[in-house]
Amino acid sequence: MVEFYYMIKIEFQPSGFLLINKPSGPTSHDIIDGLRRITGIKKIGHAGTLDPFASGLLIVAVGRQATKEISRFVKMDKEYIAEVLLGQESDTFDRTGKITIKQNATIISQEKIKKALEQFAGRQKQLPPMYSAKKVGGKKLYELARRGETIERTPSVIEIFELKLLGYNWPKLKIKIRCSSGTYIRSLVHDLGQALGSGALTSELERTAINGYNLTEANNLQTLQKNWQTYLINI
Repeated sequence: MVEFYYMIKIEFQPSGFLLINKPSGPTSHDIIDGLRRITGIKKIGHAGTLDPFASGLLIVAVGRQATKEISRFVKMDKEYIAEVLLGQESDTFDRTGKITIKQNATIISQEKIKKALEQFAGRQKQLPPMYSAKKVGGKKLYELARRGETIERTPSVIEIFELKLLGYNWPKLKIKIRCSSGTYIRSLVHDLGQALGSGALTSELERTAINGYNLTEANNLQTLQKNWQTYLINI
């Protein structure tokens, strides 16, 4: 009887999480593609997308074991800094869309803005924007929007924990938002513009924190080109 012995080569693959500082411009998926090239690992995912025009913190799972755990990070609370442009609106609710100037918009007092912000604090329902990656009936809303279609959407329950005015110089204001997962800041800003009667769009957006993880701890892809494994963390 002849016995055959097989040697099985098991290749160790690092697994863990990276805190990434996404710049404005690339999509969140572009960041994932960049990390795949840097690490040589295909199994990579992120815990909560950022719009292409937005910047800030992405929590990225690298490797099979980490990606299995990524779902528990998706529902974490978020923190943002948004620059708001009053007197304008767009179909995407941000500066990347088709912009309409509100001809009747007049300078609004800081006191009125603060009172309007107070209206949006707490638990509430929010309608997802048509220009979003949310799927309805298996189709992403932005794909329908780009074809000129608008469909009925079900409002989601969100919570705004903090909504603070950081600065104001007409027509721009800057706000800090701490909110539950699933909150669309662009929609919040649009609704604020409606409440003020001036219209509003999000001109800049930065995610500064996800739960207890801060943007100050994050690295860009250039930093990770060498020794990326040293930046892996267990969360």
